Amino acid sequence: MGLTFVSEPVRVRTPATSANLGPGFDTLGLALALYDDLSARVTGDRFTVSVTGEGAGELPGDESHLVVRAMLRTFDELGGRPPGVAVACVNRIPQARGLGSSSAAIVGGVQLARALAREPISDEDALRIAADLEGHPDNVAPCLLGGFTIAWTEVSGARAVRLGTAEGVRATIFVPQERGLTSTARAALPASVPHADAAFNTGRAALLVHALRSQPELLFAATEDRLHQGYRAEAMPGTTSLVASLRSLGVAAVVSGAGPTVLALSPVPGDFHPGTAWRAETLSVDATGALVKGGMVEHAERDPVAAGRKS
Repeated sequence: MGLTFVSEPVRVRTPATSANLGPGFDTLGLALALYDDLSARVTGDRFTVSVTGEGAGELPGDESHLVVRAMLRTFDELGGRPPGVAVACVNRIPQARGLGSSSAAIVGGVQLARALAREPISDEDALRIAADLEGHPDNVAPCLLGGFTIAWTEVSGARAVRLGTAEGVRATIFVPQERGLTSTARAALPASVPHADAAFNTGRAALLVHALRSQPELLFAATEDRLHQGYRAEAMPGTTSLVASLRSLGVAAVVSGAGPTVLALSPVPGDFHPGTAWRAETLSVDATGALVKGGMVEHAERDPVAAGRKS
């Protein structure tokens, strides 16, 4: 017997995310209180998408839209598709800036499909599907689960653990007009790195977990990196210069994800002015992840651990 779907609209709010956080390349991620709002309802014959805000007039309005692709992948896992779905996206997360806009779309699509179907999948499988679509789990994990996450991949798929942050930890983002591509940023990375650099980052990543959770005064040292930011510097001179300027003032500044946005994890001096090319915004850490309203999936609190496919 095939799936049945709810008739009422369902809604999901997906947070922006920042990954890497300096030394935690492809592993560490943080959910931020900047959101896209998505809604979906089952319709008669096709999948359509309307977009307002970020990406309006640029993103596709059909099945090639990333939200719909994630929905279709999820429906196929569940064993059936509705005849059509009308999706509406109100986007606030800047596109292609290193703030997880693609992860927000993917997680939003997975969550919308879960809510429309009467046989919802687990958070564990939602994470696995989202990470498969994104290619790595460091952004989809905090988007789905909220908070500060450590993600990794096993043979069975993506896994992640969700952790809280110390009281008062806030993030300031500096968003440029220019865009960046993750594929371009990854192409700048070497096939291997010196053993000393790998050891350096291992220590800093471990320290960063402690600093974010318990001792924010250690964030400056904890956000030092030798694995990826230096190799990408030439392609993002403005970003590199801003990170250096902030760090010269003792601010724990890093490249957000693949850039070009800059993330500061410690307070920025009030008289610091990045220049007209940058829009600055201070955000709290999102604690809940991709919230769903309507359908069969609703949550306010999450278990601190989400795993990949269960054995």
